[in-house]
Amino acid sequence: MRFYILNRRSIGSALFLAGAALLLFVSGMIIIRDTETVVYSHPIYQGSSRDKEIALTVNVFWGEEHIPQMLDILKENNVKATFYLGGTWVKKFPELAARIAREGHEIGSHGYSHPHPDQLSKSANLRDIQKAEDIIYQATGIRPRLFAPPYGERGPSVLQAADEASYTTILWSVDTIDWQLPPPEVVVDRVVQKAHNGAIVLMHPTAPTVKALPQIIQKLKKEGYQLVTVPKLLEGLNAAESGITESTSAMCDRPSFFKHTVFITARSGIINGNNVIKRIV
Repeated sequence: MRFYILNRRSIGSALFLAGAALLLFVSGMIIIRDTETVVYSHPIYQGSSRDKEIALTVNVFWGEEHIPQMLDILKENNVKATFYLGGTWVKKFPELAARIAREGHEIGSHGYSHPHPDQLSKSANLRDIQKAEDIIYQATGIRPRLFAPPYGERGPSVLQAADEASYTTILWSVDTIDWQLPPPEVVVDRVVQKAHNGAIVLMHPTAPTVKALPQIIQKLKKEGYQLVTVPKLLEGLNAAESGITESTSAMCDRPSFFKHTVFITARSGIINGNNVIKRIV
């Protein structure tokens, strides 16, 4: 039988190593316990760069006095646009919302109350989206599947709520900034100079926009662009262009959705995720 004599230094080293191993194990358990993986969809800013198509979009939460003129101009030029309707606006002007749908334009949602979505929880965002959907459906008979978040805010709680409600979140690649009421020619230049294949143009129902719209349509058509709705624009998107592998794309419920994984801890919040853009839209 062999006997081992351990001095104080050896005992201290052994205890230190055992303690370190225990600490690492416990830390790992805490991280696993406090961390959850959340998968949500990227917002979409544009369509395919290969197709010479552009989508004109209109965020509607005010400006009802300008919408009939905009609809007349679009009809005269045989153009279909995408209108993102706010729920409280639709509640006040259901007939106008119904006309937009009746004339063949794409109906999307701009939420119900135009809050700052990034300041709301996922459940609060979900309630706002669903409330808007019900109001829009009552007025138009359409349940929208496109969501343009107010202010262009696209934090995790917004995107997760839109996903859960089965919406595709849409932003823009060309901004008219027409809510600042610039001269009509400025609105025209902002669109025409930044026009590109697959562009999504953000507009609002304003007086300058109404005056600029005929020129925008004429100049874009002259440059060879086809003006389409957002769903038509998104048909050209594919996994290769988006940098998404075929296998990842196959995991998506909707082909136009780009999934993004975020790790969230109970203590430190978001470790890896998208930055939030705050805009006035």
